[in-house]
Amino acid sequence: MRIRAPAKINLSLRVVGRGRDGYHLVDTVMIPVNLYDEIEITRPKKARQPLSVTCNHPLVPSGKKNLAYRAAALLLKKAGIQAPIRIRIRKRIPVGAGLGGGSSDAAATLVGLNRLLRLGWERKRLLPLAGSLGADVPFFILGKPARGRGIGDKLSEIGPIRRLWLVILYPGFPVSTRWAYGRLARKLTKHIENTSINLSLRGRRVLAELSVNDLEKVVFQRYPRVARLKARLIQEGAAGALMSGSGSSVFGIFFSRRQATKALIHLRKEVGVQAYLVRSLN
Repeated sequence: MRIRAPAKINLSLRVVGRGRDGYHLVDTVMIPVNLYDEIEITRPKKARQPLSVTCNHPLVPSGKKNLAYRAAALLLKKAGIQAPIRIRIRKRIPVGAGLGGGSSDAAATLVGLNRLLRLGWERKRLLPLAGSLGADVPFFILGKPARGRGIGDKLSEIGPIRRLWLVILYPGFPVSTRWAYGRLARKLTKHIENTSINLSLRGRRVLAELSVNDLEKVVFQRYPRVARLKARLIQEGAAGALMSGSGSSVFGIFFSRRQATKALIHLRKEVGVQAYLVRSLN
């Protein structure tokens, strides 16, 4: 079985407090996009080990250190199944880019195994497993635009949005999520005031109101190249631009594929940068 694991962008990310456990509390809007990793899950007749997870990217660990391994092991334990499983991850989503690749791979593993093993578990049964693996994993189980609160795992759907064309720029290096949150100033921002969140996104004003990422200041100070790439997106006509998650990627929003393609042609010339043209998913 093969299943695609989409990336996501954070259209807004505000850090609004800290929980008793020390984790930062956020108020964020997340949208899946059509940039995918590919997960292949098989049941070999013979295997040296009951569960095997490998990845083709040198920066992504194979075996037990991979989040997809933890996801598979958790589901197999809950289901009481000991059949050998082999999982191969083909990365296309940049690593350490704030696009949720590892979390999406874990969610895809849960969904894929549920189908392959014909468990018939509904989404509500998969969500608690996903939540125990990481804050972003439940979002990828949901698979729709959503507002995330708490540590990002308390989700509420925000309904269909108009199609957005985006150019994502990855500067060629990762940024540690733990490092970014650890350097965040103590001063925290307020929750998004508009709880309905107007995502018609038909004007620059609406984008400006939403497009805030409290981690940008921290990351831009240490990695000025990320800030410069954001500025380049605006120069190329993006209606709005923002760093996704804790970085290092930035994205620009365009209201037509033609505009986005024109910008992509120019931005691909940036040395050391990986550029992607994607669209939002509903």
